[in-house]
Amino acid sequence: MQILQAKFQLQIFLTMITSPKLLPVHKRLDLNFVKGQGVYLFDDKNNKYLDFSSGIAVNALGHCHPKMVEAITNQSNKLWHVSNIFITNELNFYAEKLVTSSKIFDHVFFCNSGAEAIECAIKMIRRFFYVKNQKKYRIITFKGAFHGRTIATISASAKKKYLEGFEPALQGFDNVEFGDIEAVKKAITPETAGILIEPIQGEEGIRVSDKKFIQQLRKICDEHELLLAFDEVQCGMGRTGHLFAYDFYETKPDIISTAKGIGGGFPLGACLATKNASQGMTYGVHGTTYGGNPLAMAVANAVLDVILGDNFLGDVKINGEFFKKELINLQNKFSNIISEVRGVGFMLGIKINESIEHAVIVKKFIDNKLLTVPASDNVIRILPPLISTKKDILEALDKIQQSLHEI
Repeated sequence: MQILQAKFQLQIFLTMITSPKLLPVHKRLDLNFVKGQGVYLFDDKNNKYLDFSSGIAVNALGHCHPKMVEAITNQSNKLWHVSNIFITNELNFYAEKLVTSSKIFDHVFFCNSGAEAIECAIKMIRRFFYVKNQKKYRIITFKGAFHGRTIATISASAKKKYLEGFEPALQGFDNVEFGDIEAVKKAITPETAGILIEPIQGEEGIRVSDKKFIQQLRKICDEHELLLAFDEVQCGMGRTGHLFAYDFYETKPDIISTAKGIGGGFPLGACLATKNASQGMTYGVHGTTYGGNPLAMAVANAVLDVILGDNFLGDVKINGEFFKKELINLQNKFSNIISEVRGVGFMLGIKINESIEHAVIVKKFIDNKLLTVPASDNVIRILPPLISTKKDILEALDKIQQSLHEI
C-alpha cells in the first residue's frame, strides 16, 4: 500500500499538472512550489522566486515565520479542535487581544474565511433592525467590490461575471458607484439598514477610496441611523501600515470583516463589531464548527504579536511609501507600459496601458522570478509580505525594471 502511494505521489510530482480529480474552477499556473522561507518560494526544480503576491495578501509574515512555526508546533501537540460547545484558553485569550487592539470594538466572531466574515456582517446588520421590530434589511454596496463567493456575497458584489449561472441573486442589496456620495444618498430608502464597503478594492485593481468619501459615509449612517460595515478582508491586518484600514481613514465603522493576513496562511476569518451593532447576535442565531479552534487561535496570536511589535507597522508605512515612490519613477521611465501606480502601504497596483495585456507582464515577472497578482482594470497587484525590507523591495524593483526592458 505504501509503495503504491509513493508511486502515485511520484507520478503527480513528475507530471506537474493539476489533478483531474479537482473541480476545474481554478486555472493554475505551471508552477509547483514545494518550500517557502521568508519572502521567497522554491519550486520543485529549486528555482527561487521573490513572492510579492503573498498568497493574495495572506502570507503577512512571509513563509514559515519562526514565531508561527513555533506556535503551530506547540499547539499541535496540545489541542486542535473541540468545537464551540466548550471553552478554550486559546480562544478567550486571542479574542481579548484582538478586540482590545482594535480600540473601537467590543465583540468578535471567528470563522474560517473572508466570505464567512462578510456573511456574519450581513446577518448582523439585518438582525440589528429585526430585534428592534423595524423592517429594514437593505444594504448599500458598491460597484467593483469583491466580497466573496457565497450566494450572499456575490449578490452583495453584484458583479455579472460572478452571478452568471447562479441567479436569482439574494435580494436586499443596492449597488451604487464607488466613490459617489450622491448616489449613496439617493439609494437610501426607509428599508435601508446599512452600508457595506471595501474601502480599498483589491480584486478590482487596487482602487483606494478617498478619505473624505469614507468619512461622509460615516456621517450619512449617523444621520439615518444605519450601520457602517467595512470589508477589510484584503486591506486589513497591517497591509496599509495600520492594523486596520479604518485607522488610515480616521473613521470608526460599526462592523468590520477581516481574514487573509489575520492567520498568516492559516485559514481564519473574523467579524468585529461594537456592542451596539452586535446586540441582535444572541445565542443560536449564528455559529460555526471550526471557527476559533485552538490551532487557528494560536497561530493568529503569533501573527498579531509580530504585527503589534515595535515599529513593525511603522516600517510597513515607510517601506510602502518608498516602494510606491520608486514604482512611480518606473512609471515615468516606462510610460509606454505603465499608466498609473495605485495603493497604500504594501497594497500596491500598477495599471498597464491598454495596448498590453497585464497577463503578459505577470508572465514576464514570473520568468524573472517575481510573483505578483493580476487584477481587474488591467492592473497588476503587488502585495509583499509585511516583513519585506528595503533590500527585498530593491530586488523586486530590479526584477520589474528588467522585465519592462524585455517587454
